[in-house]
Amino acid sequence: MATVRCTAPGPVGAASGAVEVRRSTRRRRTVAAYREGDRTIVLIPARMSDAEEKRWVALMLDKLAAQESKQSLGSQELAERAAQLSAEYLDGRAEPASVRWVTNQNTRWGSCTPAEGSIRLSHRLRGMPDYVLDYVLLHELAHLLVPGHGPAFWALLEAYPRTERARGYLEGVVAAGRLPHLPVPDPRQEGDDAADS
Repeated sequence: MATVRCTAPGPVGAASGAVEVRRSTRRRRTVAAYREGDRTIVLIPARMSDAEEKRWVALMLDKLAAQESKQSLGSQELAERAAQLSAEYLDGRAEPASVRWVTNQNTRWGSCTPAEGSIRLSHRLRGMPDYVLDYVLLHELAHLLVPGHGPAFWALLEAYPRTERARGYLEGVVAAGRLPHLPVPDPRQEGDDAADS
């Protein structure tokens, strides 16, 4: 399978980050797209023209955005989910006054102000697996009961069976964000370089 990668900035209205188009000689008709860290990967057949590529990239970005908006919980649903998690894992003792999404947390997944009973979750969690969102929400709920990260805090999270898996997922996302984004050669230029040799 010959795959060629071309990196381009995302169109206006797309999620932040680059759009990477991967052309494949094995792919005949289908087009697919998915998120990978802060990039969107679009898979297309190698024979597709530049105009078709542009049209399909725009279509797939719209499709992904629509899927993610359906998956994304609103503030009311977040509050309900927090209540469920508190009841299931914390005997209902953590009762937040508010739970909401925020866009100003780019280095943390969530935060909690115990004095106010408020929990804020980073918008970067949207579209991540449910067990990851549940872990971060439960983590912040536990802070309503224990402010620091000492043994008493971690003991509260032991009841959640996917704590380690969720932490590993989030660590992977952070690590992927630190990887260098190397420029991908343009296949049209590769042919020119080969002719010059």
